[in-house]
Amino acid sequence: MPPSPPSPPSPAPSLPPIHPSVLDSIGNTPLLYLREASEATGCTILGKAEWMNPGGSIKDRPAKAMIEDAIAQGTLKPGGRVIEGTAGNTGIGLALVANCYGMQCEIVMPDNQSEAKKTAIRGLGATLIEVPPKPYKDPGNFVRYSGRLAEQRRAEDAASADPRGVLWANQMDNPINRRAHQQTTAAEIWQQTEGKLDGFICAVGSGGTLSGIAAGLRSFNPSIAIGLADPMGAAMYAYYTRGVLESEGSSITEGIGQGRITANLTDLTVDHAYQIDDATALQWLYRMIAQEGLSLGTSSGINVAGAVAMAKTLGKGHTIVTVLCDASHYYAAKIFSPAFLRERGLPVAPWMA
Repeated sequence: MPPSPPSPPSPAPSLPPIHPSVLDSIGNTPLLYLREASEATGCTILGKAEWMNPGGSIKDRPAKAMIEDAIAQGTLKPGGRVIEGTAGNTGIGLALVANCYGMQCEIVMPDNQSEAKKTAIRGLGATLIEVPPKPYKDPGNFVRYSGRLAEQRRAEDAASADPRGVLWANQMDNPINRRAHQQTTAAEIWQQTEGKLDGFICAVGSGGTLSGIAAGLRSFNPSIAIGLADPMGAAMYAYYTRGVLESEGSSITEGIGQGRITANLTDLTVDHAYQIDDATALQWLYRMIAQEGLSLGTSSGINVAGAVAMAKTLGKGHTIVTVLCDASHYYAAKIFSPAFLRERGLPVAPWMA
């Protein structure tokens, strides 16, 4: 008797279509249930997995939007140049998108940012200019330096035989940054939660993520609470609680923490603001690694700690969303270095102690 034929294969899971380019893989990231934070608070705390973007962070979204807007406006053409001052992730996103459009990219970064980010930017073929970290009021500040560099490159481009345009992305004050999150990140969160969320919270760097997502979610439901998670050394907590730009302490985090009201923040209102210290952020980072397999960057630690604080304010049974901005590998020299952490009186991962 012949053997029975094999059973037909199970239907393949639904998969996204073939993307025509890497640009089409930016966005539409999963929303993850954060078990440790949820069980600790009696709330449902969800994290938008933004490290899954092709450039490795949430900054791919505004990078794509800012370049494509300049192309649509006719001020930037293939072969043109993109310039930005950034702590790193926006530079990586801009370099990636610029490559897709055959453009050159120059990134100005404070020299105290992680070597892993610097390597990533250089590895994408962008020119990296490092400057000493200085406050925004100082002409040597990395953002202001990049603005002057853009002016110089525009003059050179205009004098060339074939001008292709120069974009100074200026993410801090470029409204396209905010719009990118309002139109994509917020819309995705609303769809993924089926509109069943009570609050959203994250830290502020340029201001585009928090203000854009806040505007987008409030357009769907004005009663959604918006929270700010601010690292030590930044001035946003004081501004949104007392109306003054004051800061105290310092933080090992990178890419977040703001000392001025950028254009992206001008009309943002915050319902709940929390100041998160590095020790608390690190404890959540280590807890998520050990218990959930989530190895995230320092800003994600601030965001999850902020979501926990917001959950305690709102009470049990609420649903709160935050963003998991990037992965831990950019910060490994800090968060996985017992010597670095002990020198600053910060907790060390239990398995490394």
